[in-house]
Amino acid sequence: MPSDPLPEAGRPAAELLAELARLRDADLPVRGGQVTAYVYDTGREAVHDLAATAYQEMLEVNCLDPTAFPSIVALERRIVGAVAGKLGGGSGIFTSGGTESIMLAVKAARDARPVDGTPQIVLPATAHPAFHKAAHYLGLEVVHVPVDDAFRADPAATAAALTPRTVLVVASAPSYPQGVMDPVPEIAAIAASAGVPCHVDACVGGWVLPWLRDAGRDVPPFDLSVPGVTSLSCDLHKYGYSPKGASVVLFADESLRRHAYFASAEWPGYTVINAGVQSSKSAGPLGAAWATLMAVGARGYRELAESAMSAAERLAAGIAGIPGLRVLGEPAAPLVAVASSDPELDVFVVADEARARGWFFQPQLSYQGIPPNLHFTLTGVSDVDALLAALADAVKAARAAGPPDVPSDLVEALAGLDLDSLDDAGFAGLLASVGVDLAGGAEPEMAMVNAILDALPPATREALLIRFLSALYA
Repeated sequence: MPSDPLPEAGRPAAELLAELARLRDADLPVRGGQVTAYVYDTGREAVHDLAATAYQEMLEVNCLDPTAFPSIVALERRIVGAVAGKLGGGSGIFTSGGTESIMLAVKAARDARPVDGTPQIVLPATAHPAFHKAAHYLGLEVVHVPVDDAFRADPAATAAALTPRTVLVVASAPSYPQGVMDPVPEIAAIAASAGVPCHVDACVGGWVLPWLRDAGRDVPPFDLSVPGVTSLSCDLHKYGYSPKGASVVLFADESLRRHAYFASAEWPGYTVINAGVQSSKSAGPLGAAWATLMAVGARGYRELAESAMSAAERLAAGIAGIPGLRVLGEPAAPLVAVASSDPELDVFVVADEARARGWFFQPQLSYQGIPPNLHFTLTGVSDVDALLAALADAVKAARAAGPPDVPSDLVEALAGLDLDSLDDAGFAGLLASVGVDLAGGAEPEMAMVNAILDALPPATREALLIRFLSALYA
């Protein structure tokens, strides 16, 4: 992998910016709606330009010490107040993203409810992996509960999963994979009856569902106004359309919020008190999020939410006209998951064919009976007619190509492979043998890789993905 030796004399700014632009040539586009995951575009360039300017204005302000930079306190109060005003009240913390918001909610619940033995967190199978990450980092045990045929968390299974060691119960509004709402009031009531906190993961839905409700749509109760809901996460860099990373975690009770904080006086240096996981961090995302919220305004968010949801509905209706495809569940937010109903049509090949045509459709592996599928996040700029045309074309090409021919002995070999016996170069060579060249620079054909991963159990998938990341950055 090429590296840049540090120049003796600084390089010219124009040269460096040109190189950045060249490096971005292979990136997915962040505007225009052809990438149906990861990015959120309002289609309003003035808003994006304003956010960039606000980000730069706050770029060098350090959020480490709010007494040194009172602007960060003022901005965070305004942002958290605006979010709390739409999501049932409470107090909160501005964070770098959904993972940090979830991490703080898990920490607060763990510290507020000491138990004998390893604390447990009860999660539906569709809960975001950020909860697994928080449990791993913070020393909790994950207890899974199944979802029903509509991919909704099962309240009865949730109740049965509670033990004296349960410190947090989780519901999603909606869950990311299929855009389906968990029955939040029922799950929160079960948690409350056991004296256990309940967190609602509204990272993806928190800033679109209330605006859909304002626009007259029927949105089930899900926020802090629901009895028993004690915390909620809401990402502003999703349907708030702020630059990364901007999220808020709300707490119904300020004492629970304080359990999310960290302070240390066990050293002779400066005072350490952190509301979030990070210590030093730029206030750029904070300034950009505030500017975006104020520039778009309530009417703008209603319009964007309605536009995105209408696009999701048109996509679902259009998919019904493409033979071999079906929508999973009934999305309550602008998220649509599409599976194959034809054994000769492989969704991973569809994703590769779409990528070759300039579109990114996010592959999702099978899990606990949920089939492999493609995820679509719709936004205010989604061109559904163009998307459906690209999808239909990709399906036609995928049907002609057929599913990947995955050698069964390769799957067996990977399942039994001693990964510790391979260094990063050796693992990169293994990837090259199935068509993924980490050094080639070309867009890889991922259908074979995804098909192999799909045939392996989750623990083996995780081990392989960790090695992939290590080899990628080696």
